Amino acid sequence: MHEIAQDLNQQMQQENIHIYELLSELGRKLYFPKGILTQSAEAKQKAYRFNATIGIATEQDHPMFIPLIQKTLAHYDPNDIYPYAPPAGKPELRQLWREKMVKESPSLKDKLFSTPIVTSALTHGLSIVADLFVDENDPLVLPDKLWGNYSLIFGLRRGAKNVTFPFYTEDGAFNTIGMKEALLSQKDHGKAILLLNFPNNPTGYTPNEQEATNIVEALREVALQGMNLVVVTDDAYFGLFYESSIKESLFARIANLHPRVLAIKVDGATKEDFVWGLRVGFITYGCDYPAVLNALEKKTSGIIRGTISSSSHPAQTFVLNALKSTEFQTQKQEKFEILKKRALKVKQILDHGDYDDAWEYYPFNSGYFMCLKLNRIKAEALRVHLLEQYGVGVIAIGESDVRVAFSCVEEQDLKQLFDLIYQGFQDLLAQSN
Repeated sequence: MHEIAQDLNQQMQQENIHIYELLSELGRKLYFPKGILTQSAEAKQKAYRFNATIGIATEQDHPMFIPLIQKTLAHYDPNDIYPYAPPAGKPELRQLWREKMVKESPSLKDKLFSTPIVTSALTHGLSIVADLFVDENDPLVLPDKLWGNYSLIFGLRRGAKNVTFPFYTEDGAFNTIGMKEALLSQKDHGKAILLLNFPNNPTGYTPNEQEATNIVEALREVALQGMNLVVVTDDAYFGLFYESSIKESLFARIANLHPRVLAIKVDGATKEDFVWGLRVGFITYGCDYPAVLNALEKKTSGIIRGTISSSSHPAQTFVLNALKSTEFQTQKQEKFEILKKRALKVKQILDHGDYDDAWEYYPFNSGYFMCLKLNRIKAEALRVHLLEQYGVGVIAIGESDVRVAFSCVEEQDLKQLFDLIYQGFQDLLAQSN
């Protein structure tokens, strides 16, 4: 094992052995090398005559660029577009995202957590979590209403064992008891990775205040029974809270909860700021141990250096400039209101009772999606039929669930959408009789 990795591990062991024990075999081996990037950083500070270290081309003290490309980016300084960004991301963007997190999740105010590290969107952030903390057959505990890509990120790539629990109780609340039981079922293993995604994909549900309190207390109780926990909040759709839910990230309430609990927030501008193609995400660690946070930041930078080297510099610049603009929040709020109106319109349409023989819908209050639970008809059969006969696309999940993204349907078209889904249901029901 490299001496830098040994030193980081020793720092973690001295300050919090429980979080060190959460690391995967790969996570323990990871470090950020003192190689070209470190030497280049030193040269940037001290090489006042010639800096012949970094692998870019320069011209007249600026990054070399092709005028045809720069013409489309004329409002940006070439230094903010063409050079490599640091592996952990642009420092100003990281600090601004941290300030944004505290403003939007007030429970973070007096807690210790790392400065967010830039990732190439959320999937990359989740894969970093998997690399750092998952070994073969480590339990990944998550609700049964989940994003399918988790299986690739944690299962196929790292060999995690999925341990699921029902997302909802019979009353339509988040199933905290089921979550706690699933975690404790893995007590003999000693550790578990819990993955929570709110607003949830596919259901569009976020816990209310009481449910959030219950979740945090359940995690404390599990930790008190001797389990080490990585608690990951996948906050892809953060901020899109329309009604009857908490309005901050659960990360803010879980960070610094207990020495055996490491909170990790994976979020990004991609969905919450409507810039999907820019692929700008963040990963943030929350625990009450500075040396542990420093070691995790170094190990994360090592993963980034050893995989993608660094995230897109232009994309980070675009997001940074947007966040600094006085117009940004106003324009973002306008988009929020559009999505909120669509969500409420969907509820109004479904609550009218016209489709009660075909399906019921799972509770939703946030995000991009909602889910139907079909009666008597298979979800995949309905999906294919709608696509082929009516040109309507929905997502089939399991035997009976259909995900509908109201985020990409105009408010005035929502009634027609559900009418067509209902017509497809009737067609298949008639064929089966």
